[in-house]
Amino acid sequence: MKKMTYAESGVDIDQEEVAIKALVGEMKQTRKGIGKPLGGHYAGMISFGKQALVLCTDGVGSKVLIASAIKKWDTVGIDCMAMNVNDALCVGAEPLAFVDYLALDSPDPVFTKEIGKGLEKAAELANVSIIGGETASLPEIINGFDLAGTALSFVDKNRIVTGEDIAPGDVIIGLKSSGIHSNGYSLVRKIVEASSYSYTDPFPEGLYPDQSIGEVLLTPTAIYVKEILALLQKIDVHGLAHITGGGLRNFNRLKDSVQYVIDNPLTPQDVFLFLQKTGNVDDKEMYQTFNMGMGFAVIVSSSDKQETLKILQEQSAYEVKVIGKITDGKGVFFSSKNLSYP
Repeated sequence: MKKMTYAESGVDIDQEEVAIKALVGEMKQTRKGIGKPLGGHYAGMISFGKQALVLCTDGVGSKVLIASAIKKWDTVGIDCMAMNVNDALCVGAEPLAFVDYLALDSPDPVFTKEIGKGLEKAAELANVSIIGGETASLPEIINGFDLAGTALSFVDKNRIVTGEDIAPGDVIIGLKSSGIHSNGYSLVRKIVEASSYSYTDPFPEGLYPDQSIGEVLLTPTAIYVKEILALLQKIDVHGLAHITGGGLRNFNRLKDSVQYVIDNPLTPQDVFLFLQKTGNVDDKEMYQTFNMGMGFAVIVSSSDKQETLKILQEQSAYEVKVIGKITDGKGVFFSSKNLSYP
């Protein structure tokens, strides 16, 4: 069987990076004074007195197609919120408010109520207010629906986490993901749709009792607001990474003059092993497309390791453990599988 890749499913990460650089290269206008840009990696920041306001925008992606395939829409709002507030956390910011954008082919109150259920649950988990949004009926553009949103957050300027303090000797602590989260679904869908399975089939081998394949694939993205904010109150955190599309390559967004060595990874959930086997996907592709069991990562000095573990384990509903370290060098090295991501 031919090996499946994310690029062949329609999403080429490398080409996407080139396209983004071309887009950003045309946008040079900046404001001065209040609202002056302050940079950022996972999230954009602007000056607002002694604080920085932080903006993130993201959507659910093609995961919504699986939701429509099994007519289950009550969790995708959680994914939409999570993809935004988790990014904001990466600069040390606390989420405040959220607006959503729902584009659909035709208005349906039964459907929109289900979307609202997920958004409301997510707002509770992230402790934010949903202060508005936009719903657009676009029958000539949209076939089905698309859901995206924008989060507003804030952080004191002297508490911004840039990643510049990351240094050899630091430890990397991983927080378990809830599953696939909201990335790589073009490949997920290609794997399932090219197989003998359907989304309504029971998950194979009884690995997820009483759940269909589609229901497992719709497991909503974990929201890490509670535990990360608790940590930031007590620990001098050097780096924070939301493990999204690009998998382990996300670490390179923080600081590119050190090496991130993963030598004690969190165990991927069974859903990843199912996808890898069914789609004949190699390890390198899996770990640069999916989170593979790690949804978020924290980098602290070795002297803060035990206290960090204690705080995270007390606050988080997800498994937390040391998964690696920072060394001299560049890129990400996953030692147990001998994988490198420059």
